[in-house]
Amino acid sequence: MPDVSAKPPAGQSSPALSLDPAQVKISQRLETLKTTESGLTTAEAARRLAEYGPNALEDKTESKWRRLLNYFWGPLPFLIEAAAVISAVRRDWPDFGVVAGLLLYNAVVGFWQDNKAANALAALKKNLAPRARVMRDGAWTTIPAAELTPGDIVSVAAGQIIPADLLLIEGDYLSCDQAALTGESLPVSKKIGDDAYAGAIAKQGAMTGVVTATGGRTFFGRTAKLVGAAGAVSHSQRAVTEVGDFLLVLAFFLALILVGAQLYREVIAPDDWSWDRVGSIAQYVLVLLIASIPVALPAVMSVTMAIGAYTLSLQKAIVSRLNAIEELAGVDVLCSDKTGTLTMNKLTVQSAISYGAFTSDDVLLFAALATQKSSEDAIDLAVMAALPAHDALDSFKQKAFTPFDPVSKRTISTVADGSGGVRHYAKGAPQAISALVRPDSQTLQRYQNEVAALAVKGQRALGVAMSEDGARWQLVGLISLMDPPRADAKATIAEARGLGLEVKMVTGDDVAIGDEIAAQLGMGSHLLVASDVFKGDVKASALPRSVVDAVERADGFGRVFPEHKYEIVKALQSVGHIVAMTGDGVNDAPALKQADCGIAVSGATDAARSAAALILTAPGLSTIINAIRVSRQIFQRIESYIYYRIAMTLDIMIVVVASIVFFDFQPLTAIMIVALALLDDIPIMTIAYDNVPVAPQPVRWDMHRIFIFASLMGLIAVAETFGFLLIGMRWTLDESLQTMIPIDPGQLQTLLFLQLAVGGHLLLFSVRTKKAIFSPPYPSARLFWAIAATQVVAVLLCLYGVGVDPVPGAAIVGVWLYCLLWVVVTEIVKTIYWRLAGRRDKNLTASHVALAR
Repeated sequence: MPDVSAKPPAGQSSPALSLDPAQVKISQRLETLKTTESGLTTAEAARRLAEYGPNALEDKTESKWRRLLNYFWGPLPFLIEAAAVISAVRRDWPDFGVVAGLLLYNAVVGFWQDNKAANALAALKKNLAPRARVMRDGAWTTIPAAELTPGDIVSVAAGQIIPADLLLIEGDYLSCDQAALTGESLPVSKKIGDDAYAGAIAKQGAMTGVVTATGGRTFFGRTAKLVGAAGAVSHSQRAVTEVGDFLLVLAFFLALILVGAQLYREVIAPDDWSWDRVGSIAQYVLVLLIASIPVALPAVMSVTMAIGAYTLSLQKAIVSRLNAIEELAGVDVLCSDKTGTLTMNKLTVQSAISYGAFTSDDVLLFAALATQKSSEDAIDLAVMAALPAHDALDSFKQKAFTPFDPVSKRTISTVADGSGGVRHYAKGAPQAISALVRPDSQTLQRYQNEVAALAVKGQRALGVAMSEDGARWQLVGLISLMDPPRADAKATIAEARGLGLEVKMVTGDDVAIGDEIAAQLGMGSHLLVASDVFKGDVKASALPRSVVDAVERADGFGRVFPEHKYEIVKALQSVGHIVAMTGDGVNDAPALKQADCGIAVSGATDAARSAAALILTAPGLSTIINAIRVSRQIFQRIESYIYYRIAMTLDIMIVVVASIVFFDFQPLTAIMIVALALLDDIPIMTIAYDNVPVAPQPVRWDMHRIFIFASLMGLIAVAETFGFLLIGMRWTLDESLQTMIPIDPGQLQTLLFLQLAVGGHLLLFSVRTKKAIFSPPYPSARLFWAIAATQVVAVLLCLYGVGVDPVPGAAIVGVWLYCLLWVVVTEIVKTIYWRLAGRRDKNLTASHVALAR
């Protein structure tokens, strides 16, 4: 046993106090804690407080300023900042404003999301008791709960939050609601020698206990530590990073070629060179790099998901972490808490079994007569709600009442009826009632068999007895109680499976109860005891393969503690599953935060809501199905944008570098590149409203396929733009063509700008669907008209020469006809690719099925 009077070695924290009431007597535990029933002295309490620290959760929250500055640190921000500095030095204020605006916009959006997403520890702290009644120097006093220390003697009563982990040493009875901590659906009866956990709520009774653990060493504190350590990296963040890295490497490679060619032409070869030329080259290259890298991708994703979040809010679901919407699209395993999630979290009477001449109505009535009307106990409330008639008790008057206690495990009441007769009624644990009644062996055998049968079904049995004189008791019957499934739970689970999700139940209740609920909901009956899978030496950071396999095969888990829920999620994630977790209690918070998408159901605690990414504000789980559908549509919209953005980046970069290197012709000015970025990405924000089908199975980022298809589309776009450049250069040199439509090099730049704007948006219409461009689902009205308006702006800019050299209307018509012809080529290549990819997917699926067999 640890000795709290001994200080821990330097550099180490004090050991957690692990005391087993089944093995050590209270007197021995008090001796181990170096305390007595008179409590600690003020001096000793101060010494221990200095040694063990305050009874509070450690706060390691990073400052908001530091989090904000992180968005200005990294390869991409450095690139944008360098371009802004060079633009400012050259006093090129239009470029500086655009570049700096992009940088600030991305930082503000990212910081806003981060600030909204996370304060689970603060919510957990709200569950700790602010003050505690403690004995110091032999006298009772009230102190802040943070000043409690191991060895303190504390008094707790109904309505209070348990301030620390306690060993109960005095008092008759204490009923604790610890559902938020352990997931148990009913309040737990405590007696002398039992442990009470910090954060639990005392519902009935009053007892005195000695503090065995405080702060982070408590059961509650360990849960908080798990919340602090939990958290999976977003798949969308990884996807954006990979896209950025791919384009960054390509952009730098092409930029080096461009810089080398330009330095030779403008600095090395000429006799007269200047730093201004060097600065001009550097600025152009940096602007080109910024236009090539998808700096607007995070903004597009944020806007798309924010609109999705608004859609979900109309369906009574609040999104607290935007990227969780995208994560939900790929979820293939849904781990669902039982109490309050799959069930009503409200105990109800399932049936009444009568004995002898009594009826089922008698069983319910007599059980109600053995209950105090004012009781808030879950069992009592269920009994009263099950009465055949609401006025059934009006003619009875309760004269005496013996409350439930952990020793007798029954309540007894003395009741006078309307005619003046007095009877006695009892209800309680089946074994307590049978001991009171002492039935004959045949009746006892039937009674015990029915109790066992109810237990197998996961139902709780309540015995009922009646006596005329208070000495001889008759067995009236049994009442079965259960927390029933939610009305929509079965349909929700069926729909989830129809969308390709595997649903696993995770509950703190016994496996028998979980099995019964699972059977009613059609979830499978292969539930395991969590402690049998996650043994004491098993850690979430290094789970054996056998444990991971067991978690994958299981339909669910019973007798689950917070560590188990966290480990279950980690186990599934370790083999590539994208996991959603639903829950409502403090005990669910670590797993909710660790899950790729944590879902706090209606009525969840503050800790669960803060740790979750999706918060349901209305009863029922149907919103989860709607969220999955919405998320899969959002995923496809973002995927379409990425296809388009990679392809256009390849187009712009390769054409610009090739034309400068091979023809010494700058096809676009710096302001044109920035304008293209704005014309391309601003209307594309409306892709958040695009019409897309709901994928029948979970979808996730297949970066290999994304890069191949986007690069293929990019090469088609390069061929289109480079072909237009060759035609344009030929046109400027051919006198006969000049007589038809006169074009000079400056106007050719304008036409290339227009071709990239037109061709880019036509490419988006093509890649947004795997079907033919004119097949449904058609583009949404918002997307179509936003792009149409952008094209009108681009045409007017080119026609009237706003920021560019003006061009004739006939040339603009020619650009449009040229781009429309290339749409046919793009569609042919796209159709061939997706047909080949579809065949490959079918072959892979067939191979996997064969291997599984």
